[in-house]
Amino acid sequence: MTVTNAPGTPASEADFDKVYPGYDTLVVARRGQIGWLIFNRPRQLNAMNNRMRDELAKAWLELDHDPEVRVIVHTGEGRAFQTGVDVAEIATDGVGMERYRAEAEVFDLHFTSWHQKVEKPVIAAVNGLCGGGGFHFVADADIVIASSDAAFFDPHVSVGQVVSFELMALLRKMPFEPVMRMALVGAHERMPVSRAYELGMVSEVVDPPSRLRERAAEVAEMIARNSPVAMRATKRALWGALEDGLTAACRAGAAHLVSVWGHPDQLEGPAAFVEKRPAKWADLEPEPKPESVVAAAARADAARAADAGAAEAKDGEEGAA
Repeated sequence: MTVTNAPGTPASEADFDKVYPGYDTLVVARRGQIGWLIFNRPRQLNAMNNRMRDELAKAWLELDHDPEVRVIVHTGEGRAFQTGVDVAEIATDGVGMERYRAEAEVFDLHFTSWHQKVEKPVIAAVNGLCGGGGFHFVADADIVIASSDAAFFDPHVSVGQVVSFELMALLRKMPFEPVMRMALVGAHERMPVSRAYELGMVSEVVDPPSRLRERAAEVAEMIARNSPVAMRATKRALWGALEDGLTAACRAGAAHLVSVWGHPDQLEGPAAFVEKRPAKWADLEPEPKPESVVAAAARADAARAADAGAAEAKDGEEGAA
């Protein structure tokens, strides 16, 4: 299959039909029916600073609300996918992890697709290193593929931090003991991608690594051929099953199942099958997000406005001097 929807490395504006403005730490864009969310701090191995954390909340909603986007691919620039919190920032900014205390204590996080209630399919394409908080994005994606040079490690305990949310979520996808081993060994051992594949952390290993974005686009294009409303209800049912026991999950799943009965796609699918033609699916109608999700997305714009105001004030002071 020849794919034209995969951006180059590094991605450029010419790779896309649309690039969303207003991001300093991410590339957020669309090409065809595929949305791309790309970590863009390669010199810092895509470590997540406070600005990236705010921008992620906004980026997920922009792509989820774009009617042209059917599937979202999430990857990184450079030799790392994501390496967690920016340790240099928390060590030097005088605030450290305390800036996140309030949201962490009540688990009110907003930087992954799951946190932001994204209802379109999300593919994590793991390039190179994935460490620490990077596991948030592995655990919270619908599908995970990885390049043949990918490696996984969790350095939390090696820098005096507790392993919690991200590996707890990963336990829903793979066996307990190897997750605990990563948590306790810390920075002193890396799991090769071959082992991650054996354990079910990733569903496919892409070789050579240079084909990762191309393969992610191929998978995304296959997914994009399906009914958007049916996929949304499917995500709700299957992710909901991770929260509940089997009986409760099946009862909730029944509601998601019948929620599309009577929808145009339910009639279009069988008709297209019988007539041996591609289905013409209805556009996905967006549904309201929780207030906390919307508020988190707005923080990125507020931070940019504050920085711009501070820069203008400084320029004014320097001019007056």
